[in-house]
Amino acid sequence: MTQPAQGLLQGRTVVITGGGTGIGRAAAHAFAAEGARVLVVGRRTAVLAQTAQGHTGIHPFGADLSDPRTPRAVVAAAERELGGIDVLVNNAVTMESAPLGRIDPENTRGQVATNLLAPLFLTQEALPLLEASKGLVINVTTAGNQRGWPGHSVYGATKAALDFLTRTWALELAPKGIRVAGIAPGPVDTPIAEHAGLDPEGIARLRARQRNRVPLGRVGRPEEVAWWMVALARPEASFATGLVLPVDGGASVVF
Repeated sequence: MTQPAQGLLQGRTVVITGGGTGIGRAAAHAFAAEGARVLVVGRRTAVLAQTAQGHTGIHPFGADLSDPRTPRAVVAAAERELGGIDVLVNNAVTMESAPLGRIDPENTRGQVATNLLAPLFLTQEALPLLEASKGLVINVTTAGNQRGWPGHSVYGATKAALDFLTRTWALELAPKGIRVAGIAPGPVDTPIAEHAGLDPEGIARLRARQRNRVPLGRVGRPEEVAWWMVALARPEASFATGLVLPVDGGASVVF
C-alpha cells in the first residue's frame, strides 16, 4: 500500500471526475504522488477501485455525473472524505460519433449532460468550498475544437462551450480568489475511442491518422497531461487563471 507522499501538494484536497481510466486515473496518481488527498468520481466503481488500489490517499466515489442530483452528492463526499476541495478537475467525458443527419437525440442529451452540464453544476455546487480554500478549477477540454471535426460536432461543441466557461468563470471567480484554467489535450492514448465503440482495427487506423497530424509524430500519454494539472495546482502557478492550455504535440498550430 502506497502511503501519501510528502510532496509539494501535501495536505491539499482534489476532486477528479472521470477518475477511473485514462487522463483521470493518471491525474489521480500524479496528485497523490505529490501528497494530495484525492476523490475520484465515476460511474464504474470497479475501475475507480483500480485507480485507488495501492494508494491510501485516493478515495473512490461512484456516481453518474449526468444525474442532476450528483453534484450535491459529490461535494458532500468531498467534505466527508477530504474535508474540503482545493482543486476540482472536471474531466469526465462521453463521446458518440455521428454526422449531422444521423445524430441520436438520446446520445446527444447524454453527451451534453456529462460533458457540459456536469462541470457547470458541480463547480457551482463546490463554490463555497473552493472559496474557502482559494481553490482551482481545471476543465479538461480538447485541442480538437480549433477546427472542424466531422462526425463529432456534439462532442466538439460541448468542449468549445467548456472553453468559454473557463474564461468566463476566471473573470467571475477571481474576486473570490478562485482560479480557473483549462487543459486541452490533443490525441492521447486513452480508452475513449474504445468507449465510443471503435473496434481494435478502427482504433489502429485512428491512431495512425492522429500520428500523421501531430508535429511531434506521436500520440500523447495520459501522464503528460496530468503533469500540467499538477503544475497548475502548485503555488508557483498562483498567478495563472483564464488560460486554456493545449497539450497536443503541436497539433493545434498546424494549418
